[in-house]
Amino acid sequence: MLKILHRLIGMTGKYKGRIRASYITAFLKGLMLKAPLVLCFICVSIFMRNEMDGTKALYLGIAVLASVILEAVFEHVSNVLQSATGYMVFADMRLRLGDHLRRLPMGYFTEGNIGKISSVLATDMVFIEENCMGVLSELVTFMISQGIMTVMMFVMDVRLGCLSLLVVGAFVLVGNMMLKTTLEHSVKKQENSETLTEEVLDFAEGIGIIKSYNLLGEKSKKLTGEFEKSCKESIAFEVDYGPWARALYLTFGIGTALVLALSGYLFGTGAITDVYMVGMALFLFDMFVSIKSYYSQMARLTVTNASLDRIEEVFAAEELPDEGKQEFGGNSGEKSGAAEIEYDNVSFGYTDKDVLNNVSFSIRQGEMTALVGPSGGGKSTIASLLARFWDVRDGSIRVKGKDIRDVSLGSLMDQLSMVFQRVYLFQDTVYNNIAIGRPDATKEEVEEAAKKARCYDFIMALPNGFDTVIGEGGASLSGGEQQRISIARCILKDSPIVILDEATASVDADNERAIQEAISELCRNKTLLVIAHRLKTIKDADQILVVSGGRIIERGDHKALMEMNGTYAHMVSLQL
Repeated sequence: MLKILHRLIGMTGKYKGRIRASYITAFLKGLMLKAPLVLCFICVSIFMRNEMDGTKALYLGIAVLASVILEAVFEHVSNVLQSATGYMVFADMRLRLGDHLRRLPMGYFTEGNIGKISSVLATDMVFIEENCMGVLSELVTFMISQGIMTVMMFVMDVRLGCLSLLVVGAFVLVGNMMLKTTLEHSVKKQENSETLTEEVLDFAEGIGIIKSYNLLGEKSKKLTGEFEKSCKESIAFEVDYGPWARALYLTFGIGTALVLALSGYLFGTGAITDVYMVGMALFLFDMFVSIKSYYSQMARLTVTNASLDRIEEVFAAEELPDEGKQEFGGNSGEKSGAAEIEYDNVSFGYTDKDVLNNVSFSIRQGEMTALVGPSGGGKSTIASLLARFWDVRDGSIRVKGKDIRDVSLGSLMDQLSMVFQRVYLFQDTVYNNIAIGRPDATKEEVEEAAKKARCYDFIMALPNGFDTVIGEGGASLSGGEQQRISIARCILKDSPIVILDEATASVDADNERAIQEAISELCRNKTLLVIAHRLKTIKDADQILVVSGGRIIERGDHKALMEMNGTYAHMVSLQL
């Protein structure tokens, strides 16, 4: 348990001093917590010796009042130093986690880790923040309080002190066995929580497909199975934990009874006076409350161990290196013979699977290059590598003559705009969703971008215009409307390079015309890398690359490739 406490304190970082300072106030609070009992014992002993007078009664009353006030003060200071610090610690940790996640390769988010991240944020951090950080000083208070009570027993009689120590030892034995049980179950409980979160997210995200294929029964059964598994683990935990919890309470009862019996025996033999016997009556039922409370609180902390493991696991995920110091210079503006983008013998694979092999090509400034080919051939991977969603395994990618690994990610992202078929809009105003492209843009610039993207008219038709809050993921807008807002975002950013996963591949005819017009605005005087699905849209491309099996098998413009009568010509004939 000391190891768990050490881990908790270790994660507080720059706030360690506040946590350690709270131990001092916890120590003083522990003293003040038992002070009224000790003062009551003194008061009773004075009364029984017939020595009480008004002055002594006043002083004792003031002392009791002062101890109660001081206990409240020390508890408040302890809470400020500790519980409030806990919220600050996890506020910083959430910010650090966000910063860490944005530096991870995109592959991390496609390996079933979304449930882990959600569980860490919604379960693990919240549990520690609300249940554990405020417990640390309380544990100190409980230990100090129990120490005071045990010392008082030795003051009354050595035999009573020794018996108290034996009872405390029994508490330690039973309590540690209880904690061992909870530690064993805490890992399973947190793992089940992660799996359940993943399953709930998967069910919610796929509900449209599930309903359309009438798979509610099958998928609900799987989700229900995870709920049942979680329920069984929780019940198993209670079944294993229950006997030890009862044993703890039984130890409390038996220990109290033994101390009372020994006190009665010693009083009967004259070993202790009637004053001490009355003192025993005052102390008896508070004798072992502190250590019982200590182990009750520690049982909650056992889940912390598993939670800390999962938090550290997410933070341990390897980040995409961002050590580049170089920056891109200004845009030369006019089309020139220099290559703006160069792929030099690029190879890449996900884990053990090779996706690209020795891919080489270049794109001159202001030119349009289209990637075509069968599904799974590597087109999207080529585009993703340019944005450093992953790093190449071999070879290099250069933008404006600089290896993108030698340039900071921020500087690289300033050069790129990306429009994909699958659009994600945030649950925020339409204005803010467009302004993400350039947060410092003026209102006039945002509106002008919306006009160029052919979305100004439908935005103004919304209940609150640009201030309308759209649903998460853009759920309250049609697919074509979402796409045009994402294009407005890119127009506002005005980056020199545009990566375009043909945005009209899955929209209706009316939206297709508006989106094509928006894309024309976006791509004016830009260097384009287009993942093409409809071959008729790329006939005027400066360069067409046919990608299959992770290699470029054909290259040239439309006319040259048709004359070649190879894979590209066959794909065109199939679409026609």
